[in-house]
Amino acid sequence: MKKLLAAGLLAAFATVATHGAQAQDNVTLQLKWVTQAQFAGYYVAKAKGFYDEEKLNVTILPGGPDIAPTQVIAGGGADVVVEWMPAALAAREKGLPLVNIAQPFASSGLMLTCLAESGIKTPADFADKTLGVWFFGNEYPFLSWMSQLGLKTDGSPGGVTVLKQGFNVDPLLQKQAACVSTMTYNEYWQVIDAGITPDQLVTFKYQDMGVATLEDGLYVLQDKLADPAFEDKMVRFVRASMKGWKYAEANPDEAAMIVLENDETGAQTEAHQKRMMGEIAKLTAGSNGALDVAAAEKTVATLLAGGSDPVITKAPEGAWTSAITDKALQ
Repeated sequence: MKKLLAAGLLAAFATVATHGAQAQDNVTLQLKWVTQAQFAGYYVAKAKGFYDEEKLNVTILPGGPDIAPTQVIAGGGADVVVEWMPAALAAREKGLPLVNIAQPFASSGLMLTCLAESGIKTPADFADKTLGVWFFGNEYPFLSWMSQLGLKTDGSPGGVTVLKQGFNVDPLLQKQAACVSTMTYNEYWQVIDAGITPDQLVTFKYQDMGVATLEDGLYVLQDKLADPAFEDKMVRFVRASMKGWKYAEANPDEAAMIVLENDETGAQTEAHQKRMMGEIAKLTAGSNGALDVAAAEKTVATLLAGGSDPVITKAPEGAWTSAITDKALQ
């Protein structure tokens, strides 16, 4: 009887030890948009076991037109979100204490794509034209740019008329606007796929115009960082995620296929995702995940200069931290 009892206890201890060794911390990541190569690094990190290596069980939640990452994290639906800095800073000023803990994207992919037949060759030609602009926080780089150009955005003579653009390029295809907002990795190619050739277009990249703001950073709630366990979890998450991003850069076609395997809607195509991954790799190139403070401060300056109704009214304090990446990149 004693031998049976001893054997049972040993078996129980072995089970507990095994379970403890395999225990993983849960992390929920909310994406800014639908499943696509824009977020390949996270899907790659999960598929290649990089999160497992860090003892993390990561749930990746796709976004969409009706999903605001800031609202999701405010409601406790995610531990960390992918967001553009303008939206994050706007939310912070309104009382949601978001903090940037890492910046996988080093460059901006935002641009205005114009029909050459509109006569637009330089920004000076925007006057008296209709321009398509995304809103929900994505309009602020545009408004700042127009302000710097001295162009009013109320449709008055000599200014520009703003068309509130949906997440498509229909206004350009239907010639309702001379230019529309596009990303280098997505909507621009929708225009091309619609049959318009590159020589029929004129593009203005915000990065080249000096009005780019930081995109696709990782944000958490400030009070969570006061918990050492949460901080440690984020260190491991960022380390594994950046490993995923660097793998995706080096293996773009494989990364695109991993994204497709995770697209439950079936809406994405192999050709589009491979092309997108190639363009995304240009934006993450040179980033190890650490935030470039100068780029962040330039983003702030751009937002403060955003016309009569800027996205933020004062420079933020505590809106980013290097504490996570300092440890993750050791």
